[in-house]
Formats: sequence, structure tokens, C-alpha cells
Amino acid sequence: MDIKNVPNWILSLENEDLEFIKNFVLKSGSLKEIAKIYEVSYPTVRIKLDRLIEKIKINDVVENEEFIKFIKRLSIDDRISLEDAKLIIEKYKQGRDEK
Repeated sequence: MDIKNVPNWILSLENEDLEFIKNFVLKSGSLKEIAKIYEVSYPTVRIKLDRLIEKIKINDVVENEEFIKFIKRLSIDDRISLEDAKLIIEKYKQGRDEK
């Protein structure tokens, strides 16, 4: 898949989140199986999944902001690294939330 076609909600996730999604898919969505992989309780996995769902929902709202779109375009055009783009966007979100 070309980086230009990767959905923005995926680009906004941390590697740990992507690994969780990968394991979730490989285990056919079984939270019980995921709990075994991470050696945690079912409720802990449920909380992790709920937080991940919220991250994805928030990104859908936030990605419409012009500044964030601009930074993502810079990353897609290889003018800045994906890691730098994530850092800039995170800092921007923190500043916006503090207001």
C-alpha cells in the first residue's frame, strides 16, 4: 500500500496500538486470546480496546483541522519523517487542549 493511501487514523496510532490491532485480527477478535498473549486479565484488555477505539474516534474529529492536514501532507510528501509529524501533531494537540 502506498503511504498516500494509508488512512490518517492508522498514521495517528502508536506502534503498540498497531501491534494490538494486528494481534486482535490474528486472534479473530477474541479478547480472551489477547489477554493470554499480553498475560493480563480480560477487563484489562477490554479497557485497552476501549481506549484504542476512543483514539480512533478522536482522530476522525481532529484530522479535519487544517494545521494537522498540513503536517500530514508534509509527511506524505517525504518532506518530514512520519515520526516528526507525529511529534508535531501531538505537541499541537497538547497546546490546543491546554487552552
